[in-house]
Amino acid sequence: MVDIVRKRFGLLGRNIHYSFSKGYFTDKFNNENFTGCTYENFDIPEISSFPEIIKNTSDLKGLNVTIPYKETVIPFLDKLSKKAAQIGAVNTIKITKKGKLKGYNTDYYGFKKSLEPLLQPHHKKALILGTGGASKGVAFALDELNIPYTFVSREAKENAVDYDRINATTFDNYQIIINATPVGTSPNVDAFPLIPYEFFTNKHIAYDLIYNPAETQFLKKAKQQGAQIKNGLDMLIFQAEKAWKIWNK
Repeated sequence: MVDIVRKRFGLLGRNIHYSFSKGYFTDKFNNENFTGCTYENFDIPEISSFPEIIKNTSDLKGLNVTIPYKETVIPFLDKLSKKAAQIGAVNTIKITKKGKLKGYNTDYYGFKKSLEPLLQPHHKKALILGTGGASKGVAFALDELNIPYTFVSREAKENAVDYDRINATTFDNYQIIINATPVGTSPNVDAFPLIPYEFFTNKHIAYDLIYNPAETQFLKKAKQQGAQIKNGLDMLIFQAEKAWKIWNK
């Protein structure tokens, strides 16, 4: 009788019962016959509970990290990949054979790979709504694509503009508008970032990192003005497959 090697993976976050990752990886393990592999949610109220998970979960090989811990998890890690260190946010953790924790960022890769097919020569600059961990991966990807960007924040920050500063001129200058906030995520499906949607045109891309619902109010309102829209599902799939490669290399 062959001993099955048990490998556990999971998602670290808060209020993550809706999560894409658990369903995605469970299906992947079943469909691709990865016997012994399991994926579970580690839903914790505070990041201070993270060491307990590592201590008490045997056979744990890797974790995805989601809101709100992409930045606050970093001090608990032993090492960061070069790109994760540059980005300043982690969404993938590999647990080595020696039990060391190494942080990676695959968000930027997923976002870049899903945005690239949409880009036309007139898409020259991007506006990133939000300044949290997710926005950092987006910014890194835009840097790699040589697309200048500006952050938008509800609070005054030195590297961001306020929402009330966005006007028709902004939309003339920025042809890619990216929602990197959780505003509009299920169950709060009626919420949307407070920007003047009437200035979207068919020259604009509206990209929402949210995937549930598939069409947020942000995307619906942009589509009504003729904008090309994209949700975060492909980004999630690309980043998940990249995480899987990292865990298995």
